[in-house]
Amino acid sequence: MVKKLSILLLLLVSACVYRIDIQQGNILDQEDIDMLRPGLTKDQVVFVLGAPVVNDAFKDDKWIYLYSYKNAKEDILTTKKLVLHFKEEKLVSAAGDYDIPAALQIGGPQPVKE
Repeated sequence: MVKKLSILLLLLVSACVYRIDIQQGNILDQEDIDMLRPGLTKDQVVFVLGAPVVNDAFKDDKWIYLYSYKNAKEDILTTKKLVLHFKEEKLVSAAGDYDIPAALQIGGPQPVKE
């Protein structure tokens, strides 16, 4: 009888496992992304957004910011991505799952050359 009660108690306790939400990567706010402008240096971008999670080992002109959030209660995974492109060490364009400033959108407004 004690053995059965022990097994039952063990099963009840093991069913009450607390699961935590998990955040990974760069947590970016839209206000920070709105501060991005063409021509910012890499150091200025790091000051605004922090260092990227992923650096392309072969092309230093592409930075990737990744973020994931797993809601443990509902078992939902949310991911966001921001890709920045540089040319001659200056920010030229951005793309991803955030609202990108118009001046940085690929195919967006281009500066007028005189």
